[in-house]
Amino acid sequence: MGMEGIGARVARKEDKRFITGAGRYTDDMVVPGMKHAAFVRSPHAHAAIRKINIKAAMAMPGVIAVLNGKELKADGIGNIICGWMIHSKDGSPMNMGAWSPLATDTVRYVGDAVAIVVADTRAQARDAAEAVEVSYKVKKAVIDPVSALDPKAPQIHPEAANNLIYDWELGDAAAVDAAFKKAAHITKMDVVNNRLVPNAMEPRAALGHYDKAEDHYTCWTTSQNPHVARLVMSAFYNVAPENKLRVIAPDVGGGFGSKIYIYPEELTCLWASKKTGVPVKWVAERTESFLTDAHGRDHVSTVELAFDAKNNMTALKVDTIANLGAYMSLFSSSVPTYLYATLLSGQYKIPAIHANVRTVYTNTTPVDAYRGAGRPEACFLVERVVETAARELGVSPADLRRQNFIKEFPYQTPVIMAYDAGDFDASLDAAMAAAKYETFERRRSTAAKKGKLRGIGMSCYIEACGIAPSAAVGSLGAGVGLWESAEVRVNAVGSVEILTGSHSHGQGHETTFAQLVADRFGVPMDSVSIVHGDTDKVQMGMGTYGSRSGAVGMSAIVKALDKVEEKAKKIAAHLLEADEGDIVIENGELKVAGTDKAVPWFQMALAAYTAHNLPSGMEPGLKEGAFYDPTNFTFPAGCYICEVEVDPETGSTEIVQFVAADDFGNIINPMIVEGQVHGGVAQGIGQALLEGAHYDESGQLLTASYMDYTMPRADNLPSFNVSTTTTACPSNPLGIKGCGEAGAIGSPPAVINAITDAINNNNLSMPATSGKVWAAIRSA
Repeated sequence: MGMEGIGARVARKEDKRFITGAGRYTDDMVVPGMKHAAFVRSPHAHAAIRKINIKAAMAMPGVIAVLNGKELKADGIGNIICGWMIHSKDGSPMNMGAWSPLATDTVRYVGDAVAIVVADTRAQARDAAEAVEVSYKVKKAVIDPVSALDPKAPQIHPEAANNLIYDWELGDAAAVDAAFKKAAHITKMDVVNNRLVPNAMEPRAALGHYDKAEDHYTCWTTSQNPHVARLVMSAFYNVAPENKLRVIAPDVGGGFGSKIYIYPEELTCLWASKKTGVPVKWVAERTESFLTDAHGRDHVSTVELAFDAKNNMTALKVDTIANLGAYMSLFSSSVPTYLYATLLSGQYKIPAIHANVRTVYTNTTPVDAYRGAGRPEACFLVERVVETAARELGVSPADLRRQNFIKEFPYQTPVIMAYDAGDFDASLDAAMAAAKYETFERRRSTAAKKGKLRGIGMSCYIEACGIAPSAAVGSLGAGVGLWESAEVRVNAVGSVEILTGSHSHGQGHETTFAQLVADRFGVPMDSVSIVHGDTDKVQMGMGTYGSRSGAVGMSAIVKALDKVEEKAKKIAAHLLEADEGDIVIENGELKVAGTDKAVPWFQMALAAYTAHNLPSGMEPGLKEGAFYDPTNFTFPAGCYICEVEVDPETGSTEIVQFVAADDFGNIINPMIVEGQVHGGVAQGIGQALLEGAHYDESGQLLTASYMDYTMPRADNLPSFNVSTTTTACPSNPLGIKGCGEAGAIGSPPAVINAITDAINNNNLSMPATSGKVWAAIRSA
């Protein structure tokens, strides 16, 4: 089945329904008697709630109920929690402020939910929400993470003095200080990683249905991990016991991390359904998404890199303040710590590394993992400081990197990670060849004749994904295990169902997971179906984030396929009166190697279920399950080269060439991998050139619509030149690494390195808008 097996460019099975408008999203779900919800949200960034007057709203047409936070608390619904415990360097636990799904006495950001209105139609619910009168006592707000640490700043949570959540460190401070004292050269930079809004295509939505007869809840939701949602809603939020709660994440239109978390809306809809006796559906408007979907990034850092006299890196020192917004979202604490500082070695041998990270509360939208989650922030620091060091030392950025590359694997970094495999020279060579790097100066002078400033920049990234093993993340504070589950059911006619705990929301699992089966059993992909996203169908799984579906989810499927294959061969050997060691599976048949004796796949399956003629003592049926807990992270790596042309008159930047050379290990479907890289690079270029969430001093989000928040469009992006080099991952059976986040991790520093090279001014922050670039040219 070479046409449909591993490594084939198979067109995505799921696309037919999506491009013909036949996808089924949460907003498409309709249940009898369903009503609609709208939330009353705070217009202030920081205020005390004095009084909520619902009289006018309740009198409006179609209104069924207006419910508030005090009622929610009285029913025992719990606070929203952060599921990863981080301890400060003094040993004290992080300072987690209370987050009630509906605010009870204080609102802490614009968009904080205060009440839910349930009405017959969506329009009636919205109108009534506007008629709810909330009187507030407005307090001073703090927006900037550095200012939040000032003792005179407004206090956001009583649990967190000076708005400090934790003060954490990783690495050997003494070794770093000693290396800096001996250094021949030190490069020091202040770096800001700009705040981003995730902007998944489909806004978040929830439909909560309480069935009184069964005393059972069903929640349809836009989630990347429905099983985790069910676990958290039952164990921590007291919505319902786990066996009385079904969570379904149907087709989901993109997530990028923003749909991992359990938000106030889904659990409030479930609670409101029980309270009102009707199913309750809520769908976000786009501005609600801007205001309430967890934002990403938002770091302010100082980074210093030390070299000896031969330009070898000797030490790296990082100090970071990370803004977590008004409340701690589900995984927020892990992003600027174990997903960030652990990658600060990059692709380089750096003997001593130390990072200090302080996280703070501000009166802004909560911040959590967004495509790359900590790894892009680390990569941006490392790759900007390495490029800057090359300029200061007067050496080629490529040569400085190559000289300091890690060449031998496995390699233990000073910051926890043990890189298991890689070939950084190979991706650098591939990228430089594709970008015609050697002849760049010719292109620079040609551009100069046209009055344009041309620049080139590179970025060599490494990331850790498929986070694991569970015991290791548990010891670092994770509240859950990060394994994955799979069940393979072979039906009596030979068709195959794969039940997976991974969730597909654009990744193409229905195609790639089916390719595994086609490759293994030689059955057509059409006869393989993938079941996911429903806690009633799949017993337990951990979902999709952190580029884990391949390395972790597919590995679980492989383990289950191994068990199915073993039993299928036993059945075939019995039917063919042969030795099971001689049975091979080819082209949909089980045959005796080297003979023409064979039994078709479907006939073997039928034999398993009729059970008329099975080996003695064998149980009927053919289905097997597996749980897979990885032994290590996977470490995708690569080299990105960006070439730009800047118009000195206007500061506008055109990306004239973008080259990506990635090492993703063995590849299941090259077309899907390329698509993931394209999407990631588009988001990374978006961050570097265009995107940024901005608040005014009072805490109003100024970029709360597509009029004001600049998303990348097709004409901002070049045609990408993407390729791969391969070192197989030794820690999983397929040898694969994650690919979904790489593009967003490696691209921003390449773009900024290119622009700063073009304009000969290194002082440029993201997003590098034409206004900023124009000013930087003037001050160069």
